Amino acid sequence: MKSVTCHEIPYVCDCTGLFDAIRDMPEAIWLDSGRPTSSQGNIDIISSSADIIIETKGNTSTIFDSQGTAQSTRDPFDLAQEILEPLQPIQEGYENLAFTGGLLGFFGYDLGRRFIEIPDLTAVAVDFPDMRIGRFLWALIVDHDEQIAQVIIHENCSAQLRNEVLDRLKKSKQVDCELAGEFALTAEFSATLGADEYLENIEQIKEYINSGDCYQTNFAQHFSAPYLGDEWNAYLRLRKTVAAPYSAFWKWTDRAILSMSPERFLKVSKHESAEGFTVETKPIKGTIPRGKSTEEDTQNAEILRNSQKDRAENVMIVDLLRNDLSKNCTPGSVNVPTLFALETFPNVHHLVSTVIGKLSPTSSALDVLRDAFPGGSITGAPKKRAMEIIEQLEPLKRSVYCGSIGYISSNGRMDTNIAIRTVLASNQKMHCWGGGGIVADSEPSEELAESINKISIIMKTLEA
Repeated sequence: MKSVTCHEIPYVCDCTGLFDAIRDMPEAIWLDSGRPTSSQGNIDIISSSADIIIETKGNTSTIFDSQGTAQSTRDPFDLAQEILEPLQPIQEGYENLAFTGGLLGFFGYDLGRRFIEIPDLTAVAVDFPDMRIGRFLWALIVDHDEQIAQVIIHENCSAQLRNEVLDRLKKSKQVDCELAGEFALTAEFSATLGADEYLENIEQIKEYINSGDCYQTNFAQHFSAPYLGDEWNAYLRLRKTVAAPYSAFWKWTDRAILSMSPERFLKVSKHESAEGFTVETKPIKGTIPRGKSTEEDTQNAEILRNSQKDRAENVMIVDLLRNDLSKNCTPGSVNVPTLFALETFPNVHHLVSTVIGKLSPTSSALDVLRDAFPGGSITGAPKKRAMEIIEQLEPLKRSVYCGSIGYISSNGRMDTNIAIRTVLASNQKMHCWGGGGIVADSEPSEELAESINKISIIMKTLEA
C-alpha cells in the first residue's frame, strides 16, 4: 500500500496567492474553483513538477521523464493508466481526499478521433497536443466547504520537492488582481466565420436533422486575437470577471490554457455512506443571457425554465450520457436525480441536469472517461454523426476546446470539466470558441446570438 502525508496550512478563500507562490515551478497547474467570486465550486487543486508528461498528437504519444523521451502508438488512456498504477493502491483512510497524487492535465476534443472514426477535414487552429497529462506527486487541496487547506505528499515524492513546496506555500502572499502586471491584446478578437456563413451552416444542420440524419449537433465558432504580455495576468482578469467552478490555468513553454468552464463532465468519487465509487455528469443544455435589471434577470430565468426547446435539447443529451455511463456502471444503477436545474453565472443562466451511476468494480475512472469521450453535451446526438457534421462545417479543429481538463487521482477519484469558455494562448495569439446545440426548431439568428453571448464577456474582459 502506498502512503501519503498531509501538511495543513492556513485556509484562505482565494487561492490566487497560493498558486502565485509556485507558478514559476515546472508544469505549475491550478484546477480553480473560482472562489471567492463564484460560490459554486468547492475544491481547488494546485500542483507542479510532474515527473512524467505524456503528449499525444494524432496516433503518436511522446512520454517525457527523467530517462529522456519515448514514443508509443498505444491507446493514450492505457498509457495514462500505466503511469498511474505505480502510485497505487493508496492506504485506507485517504479515499475521501480529492487528490493523493496522480494525473492532471487535458484531453482535447480531437483526441476523440482515436475512438470515433470521422474524416479529417479541418485545419489546425492552434498547435496544441490532443492530450497532455502529467503525473504529479504532491498537491495542495483547498476544501472551501470544510475550510481546510492541506498539502498532500505522495511517498514517491522527493524530500527536496516536498521541502521546496512547503516553504514556498508558507511564504505565499495574497495577490491583488487590480495590480495584475502587463497584458494587452494588440487587436480585438475577430471571428473565423462570417455571420452569413455561420447562419448558412446552421440551416445545413437543420436540414440534416429534418432528414433524420441526427437529432442535435453542437456547432461552434472560433475567435482569435494577438496579444503581448503574461497569460497569468490575463487569467487574473478573467477570474475576477467570469469566475466559474471548473476553471483551470496551466502554462508550459510558450503555451497556456485559461479555462473558465461552468460545466462538469465526469466526476468519480467515493462516499463514506456507500460502497464503491459513484460516477456523476452534469450536462449543460439551455442558455439565456442575464438581464440588465433584477426584474429582467428574473424574467429571463423563468423564460429559460419554461423553454420547451431547451428542455428537449437537454433531455436528448441526458439520454446520450445515460447510455455512455452505463458502459462502465453496474446494471440498473444509472439514474437522473435532477433535470433542468437553473444555475446562474455572471453572463448567463443555464439549465443543468445531473446523471449518476455506480461504477462497476471492473472499471476505472479512466475507463469511464475514455468510453464517454468526448462529452455528449458538446457533440450532439447521435455522437458519431454529430461529430461528422461538426467536422464538415467547422473550418478549424477544436483542440482543447470541448475536451476535458481535470484530475485522475491514485485513490480512484476523478473530476473533469467540459472545456468550454476556454482560451488557448500560443505564439502570441489567443483563441476561443463559442457555440450551442442546434435542434429542429432552432432559430439561426438566435443561435448566432447565443454563441456570442456565451463568450463575449471573456473577449471583452481581455480587450479592456
